Amino acid sequence: MPDVLIYGDTVRSPELRHEVPIVVPDAFLYLERDGRRAVALHSLEIPRVRADVPGLEIISLEQLGQDELFAQGMQGPTLSLELAVRAVKELGIGRAAVPPSFPLGLADHLRANGVELAVDRELFDNRRRAKNETELQGIRNAQKACEAALDAARGLLRRAQANGAGLEVDGKPLTSERLKQVIEAVFSDFGVEGGDMIVSHGPQTAVGHDGGSGQIGPDELVVFDLFPKDKETACYADMTRTYFLGDPPPEVQEWHRLVKEALDRSTAEVRAGANGRKLYELVCDIFQDAGYKTQLNKEPGEVLEDGFFHGLGHGVGLEVHELPSMSRTGHDLVPGDVVTIEPGPYRAGFGGLRLEDLVLVTDDGHEVITDYPYDLEP
Repeated sequence: MPDVLIYGDTVRSPELRHEVPIVVPDAFLYLERDGRRAVALHSLEIPRVRADVPGLEIISLEQLGQDELFAQGMQGPTLSLELAVRAVKELGIGRAAVPPSFPLGLADHLRANGVELAVDRELFDNRRRAKNETELQGIRNAQKACEAALDAARGLLRRAQANGAGLEVDGKPLTSERLKQVIEAVFSDFGVEGGDMIVSHGPQTAVGHDGGSGQIGPDELVVFDLFPKDKETACYADMTRTYFLGDPPPEVQEWHRLVKEALDRSTAEVRAGANGRKLYELVCDIFQDAGYKTQLNKEPGEVLEDGFFHGLGHGVGLEVHELPSMSRTGHDLVPGDVVTIEPGPYRAGFGGLRLEDLVLVTDDGHEVITDYPYDLEP
């Protein structure tokens, strides 16, 4: 294994949060050499890190000569760069792998002081694939929040009445924005945050990442794609359900049947060693046999707006989209991966239907983390 350097804070850096699983809002340096794991920390953070991450070696900035450098008039970014060089020398690191987010200014300074650095995205992505128990706990909590929030949102859908302009509940228009407020209130009760979400309706549902807006009408598809982050662990969940408000037409009924078949058959194949591209091909075959375009049977250069035009799924953890991929690019699954399975067909100008579950890859198969019905009616 190469020596490793990571620089940042644990709020914005998933690479660093994986190694130091608590909130440290100010940037610091993480170092790894020959099994020795260390952090160069301000005294403000030392007691918490010592208590919560006992396996880490802590190098204080005072130990690196911070007081001496202040006395010499050094401060600000110049001081931070010099302390980083001293920390690297403290561990004897002369060559290290860094993530793509490593600051360019710090990289230039380390290189100017004889340290060789190489960006290795795959190394850092793979370090986070097998989720630890803390991360799994956060993912499970965020998933439970999704399920409770969707219960609350469906309650409004069931009570909705037509008012001529669309649907209303308790005399007020039923809008995407109102549903999102209900969902966010439930998220707060579970200690998760999820201001970014999809609650789209009608033709909006044909546009994969349209967040949704405006008053919902009768006889429309409504897609809920929720991906909140657990505040304590910074880990995400990801879940999608689709409902039709009214009597679903035959096309929508067929979509639901196909999507559920694709979800069931691909989930059944999830296990360690299964390849994400192969799982994607299995689902594409289901849609292609039913007459729909996919990324695998379209013409080269053709831009798809109808059919099944996105990947089957992706990894979920400290980022809502991370390795492994299950699309035209596919990775072999490993124990500890948490992946989404999210097939769906779309027709521009009308709508789309998507179902999405979270699945944990285990040593002997898989566990479906999501525990929520697939009904087309709310």
